[in-house]
Amino acid sequence: MQAVLLAAGLGTRLRPITNSQPKCMVPINGQPLLDIWLKQLTHSASISDIFVNTHYFSDVVAAFLNDKWAAFPQVKNWYEPELLGTAGTLKHNASQLLSEDVVVIHADNLSAFDLDAFIQAHQQRPDGCEMTMMVFETDTPSSCGIVELQGNTVVAMHEKVANPPGKLANGAVYIMSQQMLHWIVENEANDISTQVIPAMLGKIQAWTNHMYHRDIGTPESYAIAQLEYKAKRYITRAPFIEQSTSDSNKLRP
Repeated sequence: MQAVLLAAGLGTRLRPITNSQPKCMVPINGQPLLDIWLKQLTHSASISDIFVNTHYFSDVVAAFLNDKWAAFPQVKNWYEPELLGTAGTLKHNASQLLSEDVVVIHADNLSAFDLDAFIQAHQQRPDGCEMTMMVFETDTPSSCGIVELQGNTVVAMHEKVANPPGKLANGAVYIMSQQMLHWIVENEANDISTQVIPAMLGKIQAWTNHMYHRDIGTPESYAIAQLEYKAKRYITRAPFIEQSTSDSNKLRP
């Protein structure tokens, strides 16, 4: 599969931290968040090309990719002079997304999970499902998009409501079929949350991340993520790749 890391956003909820840096580059105990995602993706033999869309502080992200990831030609930059939207990016670059299903990741989350198991679940999805959505149990359900399931199928979304009907939230990590990508292009969709997901209810498989996932969209959540990462409060079976002190390009669990 190919993968798309959505990293172009302005990070307005994370201000003032993002006043001087892009959200995808905020450090998690000294390691850029984007670096953590790229190491997880390149750790999997199932992933070929990795596209990173950039806009806000795009020069900072480009310099990081050219420096740290220059030895990995499969990592490529999609620069957007104007923000295209989470689905708009896929629509605009559809010609580069080949005849394979695509992993689509909002790169403003800190997550540890078994990527290969996620991919396998998507490959074994029920007939009629065009997307697999990672879900996780959140400790702040009113600030998340809470999913309503029938079995493992998403049948309703409750987006940041005062009294959500549960704690299982959309992790904003997806695998989309080629049919889904064609739908985005044909319907000129620009946003995954407000356009794609509502139209596809009943055709989305949920896959639960039981290891670790946190949206670091606010300073408070970001501070918690720093503590949790330092304390390694996640199940270490996941290929959650840390910075190697001996070799910056060496991957290790």
